[in-house]
Amino acid sequence: MAVFETILVMLAVAVLLLGAARRWHLPYPVLLAIAGAAVAFAPIDLGLALDPDLVLALFVAPVLLDAAYDTSLRDLRRHWKPVLSLALVAVGLTTAAVAWVVQWMTPGLPTAAAIAIGAIVAPPDAVAATTVLRDLKLPHRLAVILNGEALLNDASTLLIYRLAVAAVAAGGSVGAEVVAPAFLLSVVVSTAVGPLLGWVTGRLIPLIEDPPTSIILQFVTTFGVWVLAERLGLSPILTVVGYAMYLARSGRAYMPARMRVPSYAVWDTTVVVLNVLAFLLIGLELGPVIAQAKPGEIGRWIEVGGAVLATVILVRLLWTMAAALYAQRYTRRLPGEPRDDGLPSWRTGLVIGWAGTRGIVTFATALALPGDFPERGMLLFAAFAVTLGTLLIQGLTLRPLVMMLRFAPDDTVDAEVRRARVRSAEAAMKALEARSDQEAAAVRAELVRERDFAADATAGDGRPSFPIKALRAEALAHRRQKLLTLRRNGEIGDEAFHRLEEELDLADMATATRV
Repeated sequence: MAVFETILVMLAVAVLLLGAARRWHLPYPVLLAIAGAAVAFAPIDLGLALDPDLVLALFVAPVLLDAAYDTSLRDLRRHWKPVLSLALVAVGLTTAAVAWVVQWMTPGLPTAAAIAIGAIVAPPDAVAATTVLRDLKLPHRLAVILNGEALLNDASTLLIYRLAVAAVAAGGSVGAEVVAPAFLLSVVVSTAVGPLLGWVTGRLIPLIEDPPTSIILQFVTTFGVWVLAERLGLSPILTVVGYAMYLARSGRAYMPARMRVPSYAVWDTTVVVLNVLAFLLIGLELGPVIAQAKPGEIGRWIEVGGAVLATVILVRLLWTMAAALYAQRYTRRLPGEPRDDGLPSWRTGLVIGWAGTRGIVTFATALALPGDFPERGMLLFAAFAVTLGTLLIQGLTLRPLVMMLRFAPDDTVDAEVRRARVRSAEAAMKALEARSDQEAAAVRAELVRERDFAADATAGDGRPSFPIKALRAEALAHRRQKLLTLRRNGEIGDEAFHRLEEELDLADMATATRV
């Protein structure tokens, strides 16, 4: 009961923190990390210990699927070189540098254990990065690179992490003859199995017409894919990524709006709740470790944590700056391209390097360390220090940095939205050509207005894309108010009220638009 009550309190506190983050325009992982630190130093010991394998499946699988589902495969193909440069080279350099620093500061620590902490703190987190950058108008290329890196680097680091943990358990070391075959097998087979499982799930989704049942199936299959990949000895990260990307682009698995809208809402909520629990659970687990630390150990842990934090930031920054300047030298701009479109330069290297915030993946892998792992307390403390430090130092200064660099406006996505609106309106008009009744004429006239407004709109002109939607929204508000009055006066019952309320809700969604 104590654990249940603690979780309720943590979620209640999280609601307050999320509200404060929105009010102050802060990335919510920053406040969650501060709350986790407060929990770590509070006199709380629930004796809570999660199974290492459960931690990774519970926290990483749904967060990774949510990020992969929204990732543009087209954009990843266009920018695969910088993405792989960060997901493989930058992660590898960070892991090696952190391992060297930790082993230098902790004599006697096995090399495999040092490599494990390097893999834990190496990958920037998808949720943390996108939260920090959500309100920033970055060039589209930079946003694609950061999102793609945050998605793919988890695969490389988790593989290194697992090999290192296995080597510690076996009392040996991690050699190239072990890493290379395992890495190649994991990449090749996992990238094939993921889409195959997505194909199977895509055949099941159209058979379900009940939103709650569909959402339950989504969670069951997500965790099922992870567990199956574990059982087969594959990379669950790569398998889930391939699975999600296939489903996102499968026409057969495309859900109608009445099922998709609640599904998206549930997944958004799940990602936030998992972040809340991860940040606070590591505080609960770190608290007893700090309390039981021997005299002088906390000081040593702080020194190691600070050194690891500095190494993580410095190595990434040096690599991104060097890679950007090298790419700038050999990248040819196409005729007519704007000067500040996010192509390689010292400014793009600086932003990418500074956007290295850590988050839930670092916490999950740290919590998954076995209880008898060498220097587990120090490694947990270092992982927490890196996450908290990057969120405070980089997360809070990234917005001012981007504003100071003054990137030119990037209209890439907005232009694609306007073009797609024109083409979709024309397709609808063509479908109605054979109809001559008044209703079809009214719909055609509305489509013509929407097409013309989308075709003539330019970025930042302040005009609504669909003017008639604003009028519909105003009319719906009055209808809803009248409906509430009718129920309050007893002129209609609750059954009629809820049926009409559902119709108005669907109409509300139809009038909603972002651009």
